[in-house]
Amino acid sequence: MSQYDEIVERQRALLEAEKWASTVKSIHAHAFNSMWYDTRGEDGSVLDIEYNNGVIKREIKETGEVVFFGHELTGEALLDAYSRS
Repeated sequence: MSQYDEIVERQRALLEAEKWASTVKSIHAHAFNSMWYDTRGEDGSVLDIEYNNGVIKREIKETGEVVFFGHELTGEALLDAYSRS
């Protein structure tokens, strides 16, 4: 039975990492147009919510529009980020 211990442990860690990935890393309300991830220019007043999986959700206050930045971490990249946190 011990032959599967490593596989079971990796799956357990992956499930924990997936749960962790959906939680909020930071919240930033601002009106800057020079954020490191910003590719849209002038959105005005916004609320940026950064998640642990690398995705940033932007809510534009004036229009109510929602846009996303970044790439979602999965697999080994997600496990690496989770283990570093």
